[in-house]
Parts: sequence; structure tokens; C-alpha cells
Amino acid sequence: MTAKPAGEKSQRKPHIGRWLVCLLAVVLVVPLIPYTFADRGNVPNPGADLWREVRQREAPVTGTTQVKGVDTGVLINIRGEQWRQFRMQTLLPAGGMVLGAVVGLIALFYLVRGTIRVPGGRSGKRIQRFTEYDRILHWSTVFLFYLLAVTGLVLLYGRFLLIPLLGPDGFAVTASACKEAHNLFGPLFFVVLVLLVINFIRSNLPKWVDIKWLLKGGGLFGGHASAGYFNGGEKIWFWLVTLFGLAICVSGFVLLFQNFDQGRQLMEISHVIHSSLALLLVAGSFGHAYIGTLGMEGSLESMTTGSVDANWAKAHHDLWMEERAAKGLDENAAPSPEQQSPPGKTAPGYQT
Repeated sequence: MTAKPAGEKSQRKPHIGRWLVCLLAVVLVVPLIPYTFADRGNVPNPGADLWREVRQREAPVTGTTQVKGVDTGVLINIRGEQWRQFRMQTLLPAGGMVLGAVVGLIALFYLVRGTIRVPGGRSGKRIQRFTEYDRILHWSTVFLFYLLAVTGLVLLYGRFLLIPLLGPDGFAVTASACKEAHNLFGPLFFVVLVLLVINFIRSNLPKWVDIKWLLKGGGLFGGHASAGYFNGGEKIWFWLVTLFGLAICVSGFVLLFQNFDQGRQLMEISHVIHSSLALLLVAGSFGHAYIGTLGMEGSLESMTTGSVDANWAKAHHDLWMEERAAKGLDENAAPSPEQQSPPGKTAPGYQT
């Protein structure tokens, strides 16, 4: 028997180790060869289409489910992100610019024109213009409108304006209170608005004289502008409040009462309508409030006392005064409070 050379066993161990490494490499690499040389465009990724739709924002990603209801089959609602971007990048900046521009124009007009005084001064005679019911409806609408306007603006712009002042916790409490107040008084505003429209709609039907009033800018240029019980500007404001207000209420109901099977897309559209029209109506209310207070002497009295000075009425609603004169309604017009005299005496400039 021939003896094996010393060290032969030690020379075989590295040889066997190399074969084991090669075998392991073959086992791991061979299964990957088809994917290496194949056309990768023909090998679909099961999740590629899903995430492509999400990234490209083409359409909502839907699926199937046994749960029946609105949007239950929607896996990813990409329109929600579109709505968020519109709200943050378009609605809020545009709304802020509109409100700021209206306030700036009103301030500029007041600096240039000042308060429009009663032509010829006050006559001392008071003409009944609005009933107590008219004034209750008006001020109820005003109160609810500005309550909803303030709470709505807090919800829209509060995080930018109030967090630096109140802090996150203080703003959270304020926003929660505004949300509850907005939801609570919104339906009540709808009721008051409908009553207001019913009460004043006949007096606000458009007439040809309203076109003439508008062409003369309400008397700012082109001479005196005749008007009836309401002028062209007041009628425009009435119809804006009516149409915009009802649209705001209906869209608000879609957002508030979520039990009519409305989907998220309808609610997003309703939010855009609700917020956009509300911002426009708030901006318009600034002009209406200005004319009724600082802009025109004697206007506010019609909604506080219900009566106006006779000279004011002749200057701004002459056709209405002619109708009253034809019916003999102003023969017993009352004197103004400052011209009322003690019993047994006659006020200067006024004859009973």
C-alpha cells in the first residue's frame, strides 16, 4: 500500500470550498437570468398602474367591497388633494385680495367724496318708510349674516391670523366654538332670509328707471337720478343677497347634513360654492353698510326709527315721494324730534 503524501488532505479542503461557493452562486443567480435578459417593459409591476394614477391625478382609484354606501368602493380619493390645493393656493389668497380691495376702495371713496349730505338740509318733517316688521327682519338678517361671516372667516383664515395671537390651544378652542356657532345659526339664517325675500321682493322688481339710475351712477355723475321706493343699487344688492344667500344656504346644508347620500366630490364642490359666494357677499356687504352709515346722511335712520327726513326722501327717492303725494299720505307728516315743541306751542317752520 502506498502512503498518501503528507499535506494532500489539506490541499483538497480549499478545492471543495470553491465548489460550494460556485454552487451557491449558481443557485442564487440562475433564477434572475430571465429577468436580466427579458424586455422589462413587458413585465408589469402589479402596483405600477395604481401609483401612476395617484401620482398623475387622473381619476379616483376604485375597487370592490361588500360594504354598500357612498364612496365605499373608493380606495384613494385624489380629488381631495385637488380641493385642498384649490382652497389653500387659490381660494384663500383670492378671497383675501377681494376683501382687502373692497375695503381700500371704500376708504378711498370716503376720503375723496366724504359723507353725502341731505340736499338743502333737513326739513324737519319725518316720512314713514319701514314698518317695525321690516326692521326686525332686516336687523335679524344683519345679525345672523355677520355672525356667520365672522365665524366663517375665522375657520378660513384663523390659522394664519389668530394662532400668532392666541397660540395653538387658544385657536383650537376659538375655532371649535366658531364651527359650532356656524353650524347652529346657519339654518336659522336660511329661515330669516326666506322671510326677508318674501317681504321685499315686490318692491325690488326691476324697472326701466333703475337702468337710468345706474347709468347716472346714482347721481354721482349725469345729474339727479330718480328712483322709486328702492333705487337700482338697492335692487341689485337685494338680488345678490337673495341668489347668493340661497346658494350659500343650500351648499351649507349639503356640508352640514351628511345624511342624504352625498359623496365627497359633491361636498367638495359645495364647499367651493359656499366659500366663494360667501366671500363675495361679505365684500358686497361692506359697501352696503358704508352707504347706510358713513356714506350717506340720514340713511341709517330709516332702519333704526323707521322714518326718514322729507328732504332726504325727495333727493334719493323722488318717485316714491310723488306716489305718496298723489295718495295724500304726507299731508300729516310728523315733525322731527328736535323740532317737536311743548304742548300748546307750534314748532318753527312746521304747521299742523
